[in-house]
Amino acid sequence: MPYTWTDTSQDNQELRLWPHQSLPAHGFAATILGIFTLSTIPLYGLIGTVLLWGILPFMLLALGAMWYALRRNERDLQIMEVLTLTPDDLHLTRQSPKGAPQEWHCNPYWTQVNMHQKGGPVPHYVTLSGAGREVEIGAFLSEDERKELYAELSEKVRRIATP
Repeated sequence: MPYTWTDTSQDNQELRLWPHQSLPAHGFAATILGIFTLSTIPLYGLIGTVLLWGILPFMLLALGAMWYALRRNERDLQIMEVLTLTPDDLHLTRQSPKGAPQEWHCNPYWTQVNMHQKGGPVPHYVTLSGAGREVEIGAFLSEDERKELYAELSEKVRRIATP
C-alpha cells in the first residue's frame, strides 16, 4: 500500500500517501542499458560504412528521449499528501513536485468523507468536504486502494469527531 497511518500521540493520527514508484534506480539503469544494447544490434552490419553515421544520431536521439521521459516521470511522481487528524482539526497538505504546498483545514465534526463512484477524474474518487471546500485525497491510488482508503478514513474521521 502506498500509504501509512501513524499514531503521533493518543488522539492524533497522521496519514501519508504517495504514488507507486514502479521503477527503482537499478531498474532505470537496466532499462536504458537494454534499450541501448538492443538498438545497436542493427548497427553492427553498418560498421565501416557511411550509413552508420546517418543512423547513429537518430538512435542516440531516441535513447536521449527515453532517458528524459523516464526521468520526467520519476520527477512528476514526487507527490506527498499528509493528513493530520486531531480532535480539533483535520489538516491536509499536498506537496507537488512543482509549486507551493496546498493546504486545507477543517473541524473533524463538520468533515465528510465522500466517494464518488462515477463522475470524478477516476472511478471511486475520494474527497474530503468541509469548511466550504471539497478536496481530493489519494487520486493517484489504484481503484481498490481508494476503496480501502475510503473505508479506513471514514471510520477514523467518525471516531475522532465523536467525543
